[in-house]
Amino acid sequence: MDSLRVLIMSAAAMTAIVGIRYLLVSGAFAWATRVREPGLYTGLDKQIKSEIKWSLASAAIYGIPAGIVAWGWDSLGWTQIYRDIDALPLWYLPVSVFVYLFAHDTWFYWTHRLMHRPFWFKAAHAVHHESRPPTAWAAMAFHPWEALSGAFVIPALVFIIPVHVGALGAVLAIMTIMGVTNHMGWECFPKFIVNGKLGQWLITATHHQKHHDAYRGNYGLYFRFWDKMCGTDLGLGSWSHRPR
Repeated sequence: MDSLRVLIMSAAAMTAIVGIRYLLVSGAFAWATRVREPGLYTGLDKQIKSEIKWSLASAAIYGIPAGIVAWGWDSLGWTQIYRDIDALPLWYLPVSVFVYLFAHDTWFYWTHRLMHRPFWFKAAHAVHHESRPPTAWAAMAFHPWEALSGAFVIPALVFIIPVHVGALGAVLAIMTIMGVTNHMGWECFPKFIVNGKLGQWLITATHHQKHHDAYRGNYGLYFRFWDKMCGTDLGLGSWSHRPR
């Protein structure tokens, strides 16, 4: 009974953490948007409320399996997460971050592409595309079925691929920030990155905005690798219709 209570508390705590993290990060970038792009979200109050509603529902769907895994790691040693920085070579830390991001990106690309098939789009993904245009609050605005498809990726990876707790924190931070900045309606990365060689492989808001305009292509989350490999890379979008 004690273990069950701790398990429930862990799931509830992680749900709260995911929800609060969403509110803080999306709120911060929404505030930055109002400072940098005054009027960009004018008239979108109803849409933003809907984005927050769906995102907080997604927080529970993401938080529960994460809480269960966190409990199993701490109490039963289930996972490959390690605390001792010297347990593996230091060079493995950045490698593990990249491996996790690439694995997550691969899952996201193929499930996102599936979500644009007519049945799945109508059943689930249409919720995300109801944001026209998306705002900083839309990063987790998913139908529960879609949220469920992404909720088990990182929790599953920690059973397979060793990762330092700090590196895992870096992965989650990148996931959160990229999810928000890619939807907030303006490009926060400098032009030399977006239009340079690095921008040929990294996804930024200018790339993802094209997806929301065209409703096809540009399916990746962090990298343009799978879009380029599969012929679905539509290139960069245009902000000409947005205030600058």
